[in-house]
Amino acid sequence: MLYIASMVKTPDLGAFIREQRENSAMSLRKLAEQAGVSNPYLSQIERGLRKPSAEILKAIARALQIRTEALYQRAGLLEYSPDLATGNSRGVIEAIEADDTLTTNQKEALASIYRSFAGEEPKEA
Repeated sequence: MLYIASMVKTPDLGAFIREQRENSAMSLRKLAEQAGVSNPYLSQIERGLRKPSAEILKAIARALQIRTEALYQRAGLLEYSPDLATGNSRGVIEAIEADDTLTTNQKEALASIYRSFAGEEPKEA
């Protein structure tokens, strides 16, 4: 279920887009081309000078191959939801725990690594 944001404080959208672009080893020019925006406009978004529309965020997410909801949340268009932010991590953790081919130690290690990548707090022991 998606929620419209009210007054949600979000991390810097532009810095997040730049980080995702750099992690994808994509140039500003290439991302702008794939998202269908101009280089200067994308640069202004990354520097926090412009606030892109939902449609532009969707195009950027598609070009970066990330979840659109992640950008919507950072832009303040959606309220934070752990399921959206982590791609429904409960399902991933449940799948790890249900895998009979893994030892208990392997399951704990894998779940811990997943939680760290998903930005979740470590599970209390």
